[in-house]
Amino acid sequence: MTSTATDRTAAAGRLASLLPPAGAARNLAMAQLANSVGDGAFIVTSALFFTRVVGLSTAQVGLGLTIAWLVGFLTGVPLGNLADRKGPRGVAILLALSTALSVGSFLFVRSFPLFLIAAIAYASSQTGLSAARQALLAGLVSPAERTRIRAFLQATVNAGLAVGAALGGVALRFDTAPAYLTVFAIDAASFLVAAVLIHRVPAVTAVKAKAGEPRLAVLHDRPYAVLALLNAVMLMFMPLLSLVAPLWIVERTNAPSWVVASLLIVNTIGVTLFQVRIARGVKDLRTATRSVRFAGVAMLAACGVFALSAFGMAPAGAAAVLAVAAALLTFGEMKLASGAWEISFGLAPADKQGQYQGFFGTGPAIARMLGPALLTTLILGRGPIGWLVVGALFLGTSVATGPAVRWAARTRSASLVIEPSLNEECAA
Repeated sequence: MTSTATDRTAAAGRLASLLPPAGAARNLAMAQLANSVGDGAFIVTSALFFTRVVGLSTAQVGLGLTIAWLVGFLTGVPLGNLADRKGPRGVAILLALSTALSVGSFLFVRSFPLFLIAAIAYASSQTGLSAARQALLAGLVSPAERTRIRAFLQATVNAGLAVGAALGGVALRFDTAPAYLTVFAIDAASFLVAAVLIHRVPAVTAVKAKAGEPRLAVLHDRPYAVLALLNAVMLMFMPLLSLVAPLWIVERTNAPSWVVASLLIVNTIGVTLFQVRIARGVKDLRTATRSVRFAGVAMLAACGVFALSAFGMAPAGAAAVLAVAAALLTFGEMKLASGAWEISFGLAPADKQGQYQGFFGTGPAIARMLGPALLTTLILGRGPIGWLVVGALFLGTSVATGPAVRWAARTRSASLVIEPSLNEECAA
């Protein structure tokens, strides 16, 4: 075998290590890849698309998206419950199609009321789709494998976001209406592709509601609600790299402006390459709790290093310090995700995974709604001290997760543990 052939074989092996096993899990990953490409393009171009193509003011865009994600937050549990009762595969396909339709409608709306309707449809569909996909994963994969497969999916998502961001970057480079329209058309098409891929996944049997149970049982589960709230607080790391760090770099450090992009690259590549490896250590609620605690320590360390970047460093030194901070925050993100997946799946009744995942999945929406205002006030207003306060918040929340998990575990009955209708091996 020639050296070239050997290199190709090694490259193929590395690529395969980033993908879940063939079968249902891999089809789910490819569906995630498709719609994450669309999400990446949306994130990069949405602000300019809505102002320059749709013709809205920045205030209208901010108000519309805030209302939309608030509605999405409220619809997550009902749509997750629908996935439980009607079957998660069918509901996921419908929500992927409705997401594609809502994104496609952005190509034609040119007024705030129609934009608001489309944005609400988009946010609700996205939130419900996430819950339905999680319920589908829970039904197709054995409990012992869920966190590992979820890690593969997360790595795939980050790879797709990077591709989508690159497409969005091309549109930003041209900065014309046709370029933005093309990217949004690709975004809509990506969800159509996702719907086709989800259709290839085996169906999971719908579960009928039990007589006498509340319709949305998760809303009466106080321990799980506390854990969802703690997870939402931890997820406030999300605006740090996308919003707070860029402003911090420009206003408070001597680092060159290109460092902003490099921090996002560190984050994306780190999650893509190492999320699966880090998730291997999470096998039960005990190891999940430990993983979340490590996440809090890493995030505190990251905030401390971010704070150091303000102390009169040379541009190169500041850039290096910021890269270390981004790496620590990315490590914390991966440890948090690994633990949170195990907690959210392991403490949810097997016949209610959709509504429980819909409820736990509201964390990103809460973080996006509350995080920017809180974090910019603390960090940009208070400087290095603000970073340390935020880091202490992450650490304290991670420590509180342990007692909350033990409380939730005590309230669970062994009778609630039900094997999935189709395990990974059969699906493959």
